[in-house]
Amino acid sequence: MSTVNNPPAPASPAARPDDAALDQALRPKSWDEFIGQAALKENLRILIAAAKQRNEPIEHVLLYGPPGLGKTSLAHLIAREINANIRITSGPAIERVGDLASILTNLLPGDILFIDEAHRMNKLIEEVLYPAMESRSLDIIIGKGPSARTIQLELPPFTLIAATTRLGMLSGPLRSRFGVTFRLDFYTTDDIGKILARSAALLDIAADAEALGIIAGASRMTPRVANRLLKRARDYAAVHGSGRLTTDAARTALHLLEIDELGLEPTDRRILETVVTKFRGGPVGLAALAAATAEEEDTIEEVYEPYLMRIGFLERTARGRMATAVAWQHLGIPMPEQPRLMES
Repeated sequence: MSTVNNPPAPASPAARPDDAALDQALRPKSWDEFIGQAALKENLRILIAAAKQRNEPIEHVLLYGPPGLGKTSLAHLIAREINANIRITSGPAIERVGDLASILTNLLPGDILFIDEAHRMNKLIEEVLYPAMESRSLDIIIGKGPSARTIQLELPPFTLIAATTRLGMLSGPLRSRFGVTFRLDFYTTDDIGKILARSAALLDIAADAEALGIIAGASRMTPRVANRLLKRARDYAAVHGSGRLTTDAARTALHLLEIDELGLEPTDRRILETVVTKFRGGPVGLAALAAATAEEEDTIEEVYEPYLMRIGFLERTARGRMATAVAWQHLGIPMPEQPRLMES
Protein backbone atom coordinates (compact mmCIF):
# COMPACT_ATOMS: atom_id res chain seq x y z
CA MET A 1 0.00 0.00 0.00
CA SER A 2 1.46 3.34 -0.99
CA THR A 3 1.62 6.29 1.34
CA VAL A 4 1.06 9.90 0.43
CA ASN A 5 3.55 12.44 1.77
CA ASN A 6 1.65 15.63 2.43
CA PRO A 7 3.64 18.83 1.94
CA PRO A 8 4.63 20.75 5.08
CA ALA A 9 2.07 23.21 6.36
CA PRO A 10 2.53 26.89 5.35
CA ALA A 11 4.13 27.83 8.66
CA SER A 12 6.39 24.78 8.79
CA PRO A 13 10.09 25.62 8.27
CA ALA A 14 10.64 22.32 6.43
CA ALA A 15 11.61 22.81 2.80
CA ARG A 16 9.00 22.28 0.08
CA PRO A 17 9.51 21.68 -3.65
CA ASP A 18 8.14 25.12 -4.55
CA ASP A 19 10.67 26.77 -2.20
CA ALA A 20 13.59 26.12 -4.57
CA ALA A 21 12.74 28.85 -7.08
CA LEU A 22 11.86 31.30 -4.31
CA ASP A 23 15.11 30.60 -2.44
CA GLN A 24 17.09 31.07 -5.63
CA ALA A 25 15.46 34.41 -6.41
CA LEU A 26 15.83 35.77 -2.88
CA ARG A 27 19.23 34.30 -2.00
CA PRO A 28 21.60 37.05 -0.78
CA LYS A 29 24.51 37.87 -3.06
CA SER A 30 26.72 39.58 -0.46
CA TRP A 31 27.26 39.78 3.30
CA ASP A 32 25.35 43.06 3.42
CA GLU A 33 22.31 41.39 1.84
CA PHE A 34 22.37 38.54 4.37
CA ILE A 35 20.33 39.99 7.24
CA GLY A 36 20.79 38.76 10.81
CA GLN A 37 23.25 36.25 12.37
CA ALA A 38 25.74 39.10 12.91
CA ALA A 39 28.29 37.21 15.06
CA LEU A 40 28.32 34.22 12.71
CA LYS A 41 28.85 36.44 9.67
CA GLU A 42 31.76 38.25 11.31
CA ASN A 43 33.45 34.96 12.19
CA LEU A 44 33.01 33.70 8.64
CA ARG A 45 34.44 36.93 7.24
CA ILE A 46 37.56 36.48 9.37
CA LEU A 47 37.85 32.82 8.36
CA ILE A 48 37.62 33.69 4.67
CA ALA A 49 39.98 36.67 4.86
CA ALA A 50 42.62 34.63 6.70
CA ALA A 51 42.40 31.80 4.16
CA LYS A 52 42.77 34.28 1.30
CA GLN A 53 45.90 35.75 2.92
CA ARG A 54 47.43 32.28 3.13
CA ASN A 55 46.17 31.42 -0.38
CA GLU A 56 44.56 28.27 1.00
CA PRO A 57 41.05 26.81 0.93
CA ILE A 58 39.00 27.69 3.99
CA GLU A 59 38.67 25.08 6.70
CA HIS A 60 35.76 22.65 6.69
CA VAL A 61 32.62 24.31 8.06
CA LEU A 62 29.72 22.72 9.96
CA LEU A 63 26.46 24.70 10.15
CA TYR A 64 23.64 23.56 12.40
CA GLY A 65 20.33 24.85 13.66
CA PRO A 66 16.59 24.60 12.98
CA PRO A 67 15.46 24.37 9.32
CA GLY A 68 14.82 27.46 7.24
CA LEU A 69 17.37 29.77 8.87
CA GLY A 70 19.76 30.15 5.94
CA LYS A 71 22.36 27.38 6.12
CA THR A 72 22.18 26.74 2.37
CA SER A 73 22.26 30.47 1.62
CA LEU A 74 25.39 30.82 3.74
CA ALA A 75 27.10 28.00 1.85
CA HIS A 76 26.36 29.73 -1.47
CA LEU A 77 27.53 33.05 -0.04
CA ILE A 78 30.82 31.54 1.16
CA ALA A 79 31.41 30.08 -2.32
CA ARG A 80 30.70 33.46 -3.90
CA GLU A 81 33.02 35.28 -1.50
CA ILE A 82 35.98 33.00 -2.28
CA ASN A 83 35.04 32.73 -5.98
CA ALA A 84 34.75 28.94 -5.82
CA ASN A 85 32.49 26.42 -7.50
CA ILE A 86 29.99 24.75 -5.17
CA ARG A 87 28.86 21.14 -5.61
CA ILE A 88 25.62 20.37 -3.79
CA THR A 89 24.33 17.07 -2.49
CA SER A 90 22.53 15.76 0.60
CA GLY A 91 23.00 13.00 3.14
CA PRO A 92 20.14 10.80 1.86
CA ALA A 93 21.40 11.11 -1.74
CA ILE A 94 24.76 9.51 -0.87
CA GLU A 95 23.60 5.91 -0.58
CA ARG A 96 26.85 4.05 -1.33
CA VAL A 97 30.55 4.62 -0.84
CA GLY A 98 30.89 4.70 -4.62
CA ASP A 99 28.51 7.68 -4.78
CA LEU A 100 30.74 9.69 -2.45
CA ALA A 101 33.90 8.56 -4.24
CA SER A 102 32.47 9.76 -7.54
CA ILE A 103 31.63 13.16 -6.07
CA LEU A 104 35.02 13.63 -4.39
CA THR A 105 37.13 12.55 -7.37
CA ASN A 106 35.31 15.00 -9.63
CA LEU A 107 36.08 18.01 -7.44
CA LEU A 108 38.44 20.63 -8.79
CA PRO A 109 41.06 22.43 -6.65
CA GLY A 110 39.37 24.99 -4.41
CA ASP A 111 35.84 23.61 -4.90
CA ILE A 112 33.28 23.59 -2.11
CA LEU A 113 31.27 20.44 -1.44
CA PHE A 114 28.02 21.24 0.35
CA ILE A 115 26.22 18.33 2.04
CA ASP A 116 22.75 19.19 3.33
CA GLU A 117 21.05 17.01 5.93
CA ALA A 118 24.45 15.61 6.84
CA HIS A 119 23.01 13.77 9.85
CA ARG A 120 21.26 11.38 7.46
CA MET A 121 24.51 9.95 6.05
CA ASN A 122 25.18 6.38 7.08
CA LYS A 123 28.25 5.52 9.15
CA LEU A 124 30.14 3.90 6.25
CA ILE A 125 29.94 7.17 4.32
CA GLU A 126 31.15 9.09 7.38
CA GLU A 127 34.19 6.81 7.68
CA VAL A 128 35.14 7.47 4.06
CA LEU A 129 34.96 11.19 4.75
CA TYR A 130 37.49 11.04 7.60
CA PRO A 131 40.66 10.72 5.46
CA ALA A 132 39.12 12.86 2.71
CA MET A 133 38.68 15.76 5.13
CA GLU A 134 41.87 15.24 7.12
CA SER A 135 44.52 14.27 4.59
CA ARG A 136 42.69 14.79 1.27
CA SER A 137 42.94 11.14 0.36
CA LEU A 138 40.35 8.56 -0.58
CA ASP A 139 40.77 4.91 0.36
CA ILE A 140 38.93 2.54 -1.97
CA ILE A 141 38.76 -1.20 -1.31
CA ILE A 142 38.70 -3.35 -4.44
CA GLY A 143 37.59 -6.97 -4.23
CA LYS A 144 36.57 -9.07 -1.25
CA GLY A 145 38.16 -11.52 1.13
CA PRO A 146 41.89 -12.36 1.03
CA SER A 147 42.28 -10.92 -2.47
CA ALA A 148 40.92 -7.50 -1.48
CA ARG A 149 43.29 -4.57 -1.86
CA THR A 150 43.17 -0.90 -1.03
CA ILE A 151 43.86 1.91 -3.46
CA GLN A 152 44.54 5.39 -2.13
CA LEU A 153 43.59 8.32 -4.34
CA GLU A 154 44.83 11.84 -3.74
CA LEU A 155 42.11 14.49 -3.73
CA PRO A 156 42.50 18.15 -4.70
CA PRO A 157 42.28 20.80 -1.97
CA PHE A 158 38.60 21.32 -1.21
CA THR A 159 36.29 22.58 1.52
CA LEU A 160 33.40 20.58 2.95
CA ILE A 161 30.45 22.60 4.24
CA ALA A 162 27.90 20.41 6.01
CA ALA A 163 24.48 21.50 7.25
CA THR A 164 22.37 19.67 9.79
CA THR A 165 19.37 20.19 12.04
CA ARG A 166 20.47 17.35 14.34
CA LEU A 167 24.04 17.98 15.46
CA GLY A 168 23.92 15.14 17.98
CA MET A 169 23.29 12.59 15.23
CA LEU A 170 26.71 13.27 13.67
CA SER A 171 29.41 11.05 15.10
CA GLY A 172 32.08 12.61 17.31
CA PRO A 173 34.95 11.74 14.94
CA LEU A 174 33.18 13.48 12.05
CA ARG A 175 32.34 16.60 14.08
CA SER A 176 35.96 16.88 15.26
CA ARG A 177 37.24 17.10 11.69
CA PHE A 178 35.46 20.39 10.99
CA GLY A 179 37.64 23.43 11.51
CA VAL A 180 34.70 25.59 12.65
CA THR A 181 31.18 24.86 13.84
CA PHE A 182 28.49 27.53 13.84
CA ARG A 183 24.92 27.49 15.11
CA LEU A 184 22.21 29.50 13.37
CA ASP A 185 19.56 30.74 15.77
CA PHE A 186 16.06 32.10 15.28
CA TYR A 187 15.87 35.66 13.95
CA THR A 188 14.50 38.72 15.69
CA THR A 189 11.21 40.22 14.50
CA ASP A 190 13.12 43.32 13.32
CA ASP A 191 15.45 41.21 11.18
CA ILE A 192 12.50 39.28 9.72
CA GLY A 193 10.85 42.61 8.88
CA LYS A 194 13.99 43.69 6.99
CA ILE A 195 14.11 40.37 5.16
CA LEU A 196 10.46 40.74 4.15
CA ALA A 197 11.03 44.30 2.92
CA ARG A 198 13.93 43.09 0.76
CA SER A 199 11.90 40.12 -0.52
CA ALA A 200 8.91 42.35 -1.36
CA ALA A 201 11.17 44.65 -3.36
CA LEU A 202 12.79 41.76 -5.26
CA LEU A 203 9.40 40.16 -6.00
CA ASP A 204 7.89 43.54 -6.97
CA ILE A 205 5.21 43.34 -4.27
CA ALA A 206 3.58 46.60 -3.21
CA ALA A 207 3.15 46.20 0.54
CA ASP A 208 2.38 48.38 3.54
CA ALA A 209 4.95 48.33 6.34
CA GLU A 210 2.26 47.31 8.84
CA ALA A 211 1.29 44.35 6.66
CA LEU A 212 4.89 43.17 6.55
CA GLY A 213 5.00 43.52 10.33
CA ILE A 214 1.96 41.24 10.69
CA ILE A 215 3.61 38.60 8.50
CA ALA A 216 6.89 38.97 10.42
CA GLY A 217 5.06 38.28 13.68
CA ALA A 218 3.61 35.07 12.24
CA SER A 219 6.84 33.90 10.60
CA ARG A 220 8.09 31.72 13.47
CA MET A 221 11.26 33.87 13.41
CA THR A 222 12.29 31.94 10.28
CA PRO A 223 13.10 33.56 6.89
CA ARG A 224 11.84 30.60 4.85
CA VAL A 225 8.44 30.74 6.56
CA ALA A 226 8.32 34.54 6.24
CA ASN A 227 8.94 34.45 2.49
CA ARG A 228 6.40 31.65 2.02
CA LEU A 229 3.71 33.60 3.91
CA LEU A 230 4.58 36.72 1.92
CA LYS A 231 3.82 34.85 -1.30
CA ARG A 232 0.50 33.56 0.01
CA ALA A 233 -0.53 37.01 1.23
CA ARG A 234 0.45 38.49 -2.14
CA ASP A 235 -1.75 35.92 -3.88
CA TYR A 236 -4.72 36.83 -1.67
CA ALA A 237 -4.22 40.54 -2.30
CA ALA A 238 -4.08 39.92 -6.05
CA VAL A 239 -7.27 37.81 -6.13
CA HIS A 240 -9.44 39.52 -3.52
CA GLY A 241 -7.99 43.01 -3.30
CA SER A 242 -6.37 45.76 -5.29
CA GLY A 243 -3.08 43.91 -5.59
CA ARG A 244 -1.47 45.90 -2.78
CA LEU A 245 -0.64 43.97 0.37
CA THR A 246 -2.51 45.81 3.12
CA THR A 247 -2.93 44.97 6.79
CA ASP A 248 -6.42 43.60 6.15
CA ALA A 249 -5.15 41.42 3.31
CA ALA A 250 -2.29 40.11 5.47
CA ARG A 251 -4.58 39.27 8.41
CA THR A 252 -7.20 37.62 6.20
CA ALA A 253 -4.59 35.56 4.34
CA LEU A 254 -3.15 34.28 7.62
CA HIS A 255 -6.67 33.52 8.88
CA LEU A 256 -7.41 31.46 5.78
CA LEU A 257 -4.16 29.56 6.33
CA GLU A 258 -5.24 28.95 9.97
CA ILE A 259 -2.14 30.71 11.28
CA ASP A 260 -2.49 33.00 14.27
CA GLU A 261 -0.59 36.17 15.15
CA LEU A 262 2.24 34.18 16.76
CA GLY A 263 2.65 31.87 13.79
CA LEU A 264 0.98 28.88 15.42
CA GLU A 265 -0.68 26.56 12.92
CA PRO A 266 -3.21 23.77 13.60
CA THR A 267 -0.49 21.19 14.38
CA ASP A 268 1.11 23.48 16.96
CA ARG A 269 -2.23 24.02 18.64
CA ARG A 270 -3.03 20.31 18.51
CA ILE A 271 0.27 19.50 20.24
CA LEU A 272 -0.33 22.11 22.93
CA GLU A 273 -3.98 21.14 23.41
CA THR A 274 -2.99 17.48 23.74
CA VAL A 275 -0.44 18.27 26.44
CA VAL A 276 -2.92 20.53 28.24
CA THR A 277 -6.15 18.54 28.01
CA LYS A 278 -5.09 14.92 27.67
CA PHE A 279 -2.02 15.02 29.90
CA ARG A 280 -3.09 17.86 32.24
CA GLY A 281 -0.20 20.07 31.17
CA GLY A 282 2.44 17.34 31.40
CA PRO A 283 4.98 16.06 31.82
CA VAL A 284 4.47 13.75 28.86
CA GLY A 285 7.05 11.69 26.99
CA LEU A 286 7.78 12.29 23.32
CA ALA A 287 6.54 8.85 22.26
CA ALA A 288 3.22 9.30 24.08
CA LEU A 289 2.80 12.80 22.65
CA ALA A 290 3.51 11.56 19.12
CA ALA A 291 0.99 8.75 19.47
CA ALA A 292 -1.69 11.06 20.88
CA THR A 293 -1.26 13.66 18.11
CA ALA A 294 -0.69 11.19 15.25
CA GLU A 295 2.58 12.95 14.41
CA GLU A 296 6.02 11.39 14.03
CA GLU A 297 8.45 11.89 16.92
CA ASP A 298 11.09 13.40 14.62
CA THR A 299 8.54 15.88 13.21
CA ILE A 300 7.57 17.09 16.67
CA GLU A 301 11.17 17.29 17.82
CA GLU A 302 12.63 18.97 14.73
CA VAL A 303 9.80 21.09 13.29
CA TYR A 304 7.36 22.12 16.00
CA GLU A 305 9.04 21.80 19.38
CA PRO A 306 11.96 24.24 18.83
CA TYR A 307 9.63 27.17 18.11
CA LEU A 308 7.16 26.30 20.89
CA MET A 309 10.08 26.23 23.31
CA ARG A 310 11.51 29.46 21.87
CA ILE A 311 8.30 31.41 22.55
CA GLY A 312 7.97 29.86 26.00
CA PHE A 313 4.91 27.67 25.37
CA LEU A 314 6.61 24.33 25.96
CA GLU A 315 9.26 23.15 28.39
CA ARG A 316 11.38 20.02 28.08
CA THR A 317 12.17 18.40 31.40
CA ALA A 318 13.79 15.13 32.45
CA ARG A 319 10.32 13.61 32.82
CA GLY A 320 8.94 14.92 29.51
CA ARG A 321 7.28 17.92 27.85
CA MET A 322 5.24 20.40 29.87
CA ALA A 323 2.95 23.24 28.78
CA THR A 324 3.72 26.58 30.41
CA ALA A 325 1.25 29.04 31.90
CA VAL A 326 1.41 31.26 28.80
CA ALA A 327 0.45 28.27 26.64
CA TRP A 328 -2.67 27.68 28.76
CA GLN A 329 -3.48 31.38 28.47
CA HIS A 330 -2.97 31.45 24.68
CA LEU A 331 -5.29 28.47 24.24
CA GLY A 332 -7.89 30.13 26.46
CA ILE A 333 -8.02 27.16 28.85
CA PRO A 334 -8.06 27.90 32.59
CA MET A 335 -4.98 26.53 34.29
CA PRO A 336 -5.78 24.31 37.30
CA GLU A 337 -4.66 25.49 40.69
CA GLN A 338 -1.63 23.79 42.15
CA PRO A 339 -2.57 21.48 45.04
CA ARG A 340 -1.53 22.79 48.44
CA LEU A 341 0.98 20.79 50.43
CA MET A 342 -0.40 19.10 53.52
CA GLU A 343 0.72 20.80 56.71
CA SER A 344 2.78 18.58 58.90
